[in-house]
Amino acid sequence: MQRFMLFFVLHIFIGSTMAGTGVIAALTMGYGGANPILIAAAIGFLAAFPVTWLVQRQITG
Repeated sequence: MQRFMLFFVLHIFIGSTMAGTGVIAALTMGYGGANPILIAAAIGFLAAFPVTWLVQRQITG
């Protein structure tokens, strides 16, 4: 249960960071519509799952 909670808390921060990075990248490339921004945010959010798992694994050993 503690590992799940750690994963959840880490994913809140890592997921929002990676989703925000995706949105900024989409806006920088000139895609200002709603669909490209939502797609970039979703890709960042989903890509954060393996990153979160690796970070949790490093923390817990």
